[in-house]
Amino acid sequence: MRHPLAHAPARRRLLAAGAAGLGLAALGAPHAQTPAAAPAPSVPGRRARLRLSGPPAAVSFPLMRLADSQALADVADQVEFTLWKNPDQLRAQAIEQSADFVAMPSNVAANLYNRGVPLRLLDISAWGLLWMVSREQGLRTLADFRGKEVVMPFRGDMPDIVFRLLATRQGLEIGKDIVLRYVASPLDAMQLLVMRRADHALLAEPAVSVALRKSHSFPIDVVAPDLYRSVDLQEEWGRVLGRAPRIPQAGMTAAKALLGDAALLARFERAYTDALRWCQAEPAACGRMVARHVPMLAADGVADSVRIDKAAVVSAADARAELEFFYGLLLEQQPGLVGGKLPAAGFYG
Repeated sequence: MRHPLAHAPARRRLLAAGAAGLGLAALGAPHAQTPAAAPAPSVPGRRARLRLSGPPAAVSFPLMRLADSQALADVADQVEFTLWKNPDQLRAQAIEQSADFVAMPSNVAANLYNRGVPLRLLDISAWGLLWMVSREQGLRTLADFRGKEVVMPFRGDMPDIVFRLLATRQGLEIGKDIVLRYVASPLDAMQLLVMRRADHALLAEPAVSVALRKSHSFPIDVVAPDLYRSVDLQEEWGRVLGRAPRIPQAGMTAAKALLGDAALLARFERAYTDALRWCQAEPAACGRMVARHVPMLAADGVADSVRIDKAAVVSAADARAELEFFYGLLLEQQPGLVGGKLPAAGFYG
């Protein structure tokens, strides 16, 4: 019998909100079949196969490195990485437990957990994904966008919610002081920018860096004006809310079959941290690696995004206070984004 969430349209919308925060629709990827689940071993120990999965975003770069380098060869005979390209695939993997370690937005992990999906959040590594991109230089805070129109992908989803929250805290009235022009995806937003049909948009990394690179290459530069990386929404978060300039946006989760194997979970966390450090030390090589896995993400743009990323692996237990603050704000704005309540202590690995 399938999990009751498996065919719920409302749940699909809630998961899309978290995926939107990672800018996934910019890739325009088609649906794909989720890999069949392998039988889980009955006792902790060496595994025949470890299945890693994540979106085409920075949180997955270390997973790609783990698969390519076989860094977990001491605990598994085979380590595989598979992209999830849309919320349906993520939902299916989590519900059907068809992947062992899955990278996902932090609110989606909470949503799934609160609705009975057996998973645990291990860590948060993505702390700075959202940026304003503008054709105008010198815009440093959201207040500088007063009187302007901002292109916003994913109406009512994570980028929109974070933007509205921060703008409102600065006394800006959406619809009056700032006009939001909604589009279906970050790709649509960037196309409006480069074709001179919009001046400002909210985007997520690595799409920001990839798009900025493309905007200065032939033939686009014949049409497009210069584009600038403008307001860092993470800096705005810290400045406006009086907190550290980072948002706990995405991290790694473990499936039910692994939760009793503490040694494996600890080994994975060490390897993931080492892989992230490799990406940070070797951004050009990381870019080439990512481009092999996701051809639509150009290597030089990915390398740019790694150089400015604020990624750092923090255990879910250590990040709990920041997560609960974030979840609390989401509960005020749109409770369904986290499943209507704060997750219980067992959620935090």
